[in-house]
Amino acid sequence: MGSRLKPLAVARRRYIRNIARSSATTNRLKSVSVTAPVQRSSGPAVTCRRHDRSNGEARMKKLILTIIAVGALYERPARSQTASTALEKVEIQAIHVQGNVHMLVGAGGNITVQAGIEGLLLVDTQYEQLAPKIVAAIRRLSDKPLFWIINTALDADHVSGNDALPKLANAGIRQNVRIIAHENVLNRMAAAPRGAEPIVPDKLWPNDEYYLPQKDFSFNGEAVVVYHMPAAHTDGDSIVFFRSSNVLSVGDIFTPGRYPVIDLQNGGTVQGLITALNRILQITVPLKYQEGGTYVIPGHGRICDEADVVEYRDMVTIIRDRVQDLIKKGMTLEQVKAARPTRDYDPEYGGPNDAFLEAVYRSLSIKK
Repeated sequence: MGSRLKPLAVARRRYIRNIARSSATTNRLKSVSVTAPVQRSSGPAVTCRRHDRSNGEARMKKLILTIIAVGALYERPARSQTASTALEKVEIQAIHVQGNVHMLVGAGGNITVQAGIEGLLLVDTQYEQLAPKIVAAIRRLSDKPLFWIINTALDADHVSGNDALPKLANAGIRQNVRIIAHENVLNRMAAAPRGAEPIVPDKLWPNDEYYLPQKDFSFNGEAVVVYHMPAAHTDGDSIVFFRSSNVLSVGDIFTPGRYPVIDLQNGGTVQGLITALNRILQITVPLKYQEGGTYVIPGHGRICDEADVVEYRDMVTIIRDRVQDLIKKGMTLEQVKAARPTRDYDPEYGGPNDAFLEAVYRSLSIKK
C-alpha cells in the first residue's frame, strides 16, 4: 500500500481506505449477476482505516441537510437563515486525485475538477451560497476560464451552483459555459403542476442535454466520456470518465460509508443501481490486487478505488436478495423493516436506514 500512496498529495491520504486484503478477497469477481444471490465471504476479516470528519463538521452538515427544504435547496428566497449561517462556516478542501483531476469537498456533493491548458471542467456544483469559496479553491488550481459543467443528477446539492459558479469563475472573461446532463434531468427540472412554476429555477437547468447512452468529447488533451446510468439513483444519472487521468466521477450512485439513496419519485430502482455499479466496475482497472489504478470520486465521501465499489455493489446486491426473499414470503414493508435484513451492514453504513429499505422494497414490488 505504501507504494500506491507515494505519488499522491499528503492531504488526500486521509481520504483513501488502507485495506489489508487476504489472497481470498483479491480474487473476487468484478461482475456479479444482477439476479443471482451473493453470499458474504467466510474468509479472513477485512480491516480498514477510514477518514472520519470531526463531530462538529458532521453536526453542521446534518443541520444543513435537515433544515433546508427542497425549495430552499434550489435557492428560493425564503431559505432558512439558520442553514445559511451553517453554510457560511463550511470550508472547501481541494484534493489532487491523479492526472488533471482534483476533488473539492464542502457541504454538498463532491465536485470533480479537471484543470488543464484549455481551461476548467466541473462535475457538479454544490450550493449557490458556497460559490465564492468554491471559486477561490478552483483558482488555487488554475487561472483558466470555466468551459464545462456536467451534472450527475438533479439533486439540489449537486446543481445549485450551476448559475453562480460560471458567473463568478468567469467574471470579465466569458459566460457561455455549457452545462451537460442527461435529458431526463432537464425534463424533471422543468416539470411543474398545471399553472405552477417549476420547482427548480430555470437558471439552474442544463443547456446541453444528451439522450444517447453516452456523450464524449476531448478537453485539456484527454477524452471525457459521459455515460448515462438509467434508473439507478434516479433515471437521469451520469458518470464521467477522464480517460488519461484514469479517474471516474460517479455522483450519488456510489457513496461509501452510507446506504444509497434510491429516488423512486425520480425514476430510481435498486436493480438499476446494481447495474450501474457493475458498469462502474467494467470501467475501472486496478493497479494491483484491486487497489489503486482507476480512482473513483463518489457523490459524497472519500476517494475510492475498484475494491471499494466491489464491496458496495456486493452489499446492495445481498440486501436486494434478502428483501426479495422476504417479499416472496408475503411480508409487508413493516415486517421487512422489523426483520432488519441490513443488520450486519448497519455498523459500516451508518446504522439502520428505513428509507433505503423502503426504497428497495417498493422498487422490487413494482408490478412489471
